[in-house]
Amino acid sequence: MKNFITIFLILSGLFAMKAQNNRTAFINGKVYTVNENQPFAQSVVVENNKIIFVGSDEDAKKFIDKNTQVINLDGKLMLPGFNDNHVHFLTGGFYLLGIDLRPATSTSEFKQILKDYAKKYPGKWITGGYWDHEKWEVKDLPTKEMIDEVVSDQPVFVERLDGHMGVANSFALNLAGITKETKSPDGGLIVKDPKTGEPTGVLKDNAMDLVYVKIPDHTEQENYESLLAALNEAKRLGLTSVQDISYLDALTVFERAKKEGILTCRIFARWPIADYKYLVERNIKAGYGDELIKMGSLKGFADGSLGSSTAWFFDRYVQDTTTSGLAMDVINDGSMEKWCLDADKNGLQICVHAIGDKANAYMLDLYEKIIKENPKWDRRFRIEHAQHLRKEDINRFAELGVIASVQPYHCIDDGVWAEKRIGKERLEYSYPFKSFLDAGVKLCFGTDWYVAPLNPLLGIYAAVTRRTLDDKNPDGWIPEQKISVEDAIKCYTLNSAYASFEENIKGSIEVGKLADLIVLSDDLLTIEPVKIKDAEVIMTVFDGKIIYQK
Repeated sequence: MKNFITIFLILSGLFAMKAQNNRTAFINGKVYTVNENQPFAQSVVVENNKIIFVGSDEDAKKFIDKNTQVINLDGKLMLPGFNDNHVHFLTGGFYLLGIDLRPATSTSEFKQILKDYAKKYPGKWITGGYWDHEKWEVKDLPTKEMIDEVVSDQPVFVERLDGHMGVANSFALNLAGITKETKSPDGGLIVKDPKTGEPTGVLKDNAMDLVYVKIPDHTEQENYESLLAALNEAKRLGLTSVQDISYLDALTVFERAKKEGILTCRIFARWPIADYKYLVERNIKAGYGDELIKMGSLKGFADGSLGSSTAWFFDRYVQDTTTSGLAMDVINDGSMEKWCLDADKNGLQICVHAIGDKANAYMLDLYEKIIKENPKWDRRFRIEHAQHLRKEDINRFAELGVIASVQPYHCIDDGVWAEKRIGKERLEYSYPFKSFLDAGVKLCFGTDWYVAPLNPLLGIYAAVTRRTLDDKNPDGWIPEQKISVEDAIKCYTLNSAYASFEENIKGSIEVGKLADLIVLSDDLLTIEPVKIKDAEVIMTVFDGKIIYQK
């Protein structure tokens, strides 16, 4: 018995020591907590995966002993880990691993990148790419002939960076059976030559599905490798949470990474709204899951994109007066309304992509109808992007409690060419960040990665300066919509946590919350706003562990 007690005491001491060794104190920093009751601190102490102290260096000493790891921040700025409200995580990983057409600044560069990639991977489908014709010397859309010139013996279907249109070569069009006789599907457009009627190779929105169905699915191992690439990029950029547009194959590899202990980013998985019954049948509701993977949210589309001229407006485009954009087929056939009403009754959160003013107005009308007809609950409706609005609809976001889930980098990208698409008058309430905040709307930030860079600091820079990528708006594009650095940080942390029902466990540096923290190279709160884009994450702490150091 005596020996047993001795062994027990030794083991107890070892376990206690291990617990002590899991305590880390970050001292001598400038901690911006995003907690309005205690905005600033010097030190943060974490134990295991939770924050146990936030305050002064002097008071932190009470939590430090010989087994505590002490990290001197040397005055650097510490923030809560960033939370991206809208990503396509696996697709972003494939972008990192695949062809990259985004750097092409001319049609010749576009063709050269394709030619070089095809030589490296002969016989395979070439997809992704994410080109931007607005960067080229000629702003016309690419054509199948441009690709045929350099790649004619294997299928190519490469997307524009917004993901709402792509261009196929003749090989891919033939595989998909797309000819001059093929009609455009509802909610999509097969672009055809006005003289010959032949398809140009460009497919918009739902028309892209005609080619997608011919592309082989990725294997689980390919998906897993994509996830690993995405996780590495996220930790480097200080992202400790992402809100993903997920499918079953993505969830499979998320769970695999979690089981293997290498999931270094919290996932809020949003299911395609058309498949909402999959969740209902399993009794999954908003917030289902654990601290690493949560579900219970749905993603749908009301319209397309401004860059593809498929965002849905009340008035016609200035650049192309034949169209006012495209409402998705699920809007036209009534499916969206039916799905949303039923999904909301079953406790699922609804998030819908809406870019044009008519798409936003439609979704606000639908949300209002759901609030009136369905039982009351903490539903937290979201509109993803919410880019171009009528003034009166901004207040409706607040009145209905709709979250504006925006991606500020799009503002400085689209701002280069948006006026030629829809004219100056409609731009007054484009990306209306300040107006949202002034109206009391819950505003949260993300990137829409792969569509835009995953770096949250570029998003903060965009929201604070609104300096377009062409440097033609040094004082900001629609400067009255600029917001403060503090508000931008909150939108990327606590507000994003609110959008996923998690503001009580993360999003600010408070005792009891998850120890997801980042340290930056520069003090965003004091440097010139124009320099924010040059700042870097120098440390990422996830679940109480340092997972990245520069």
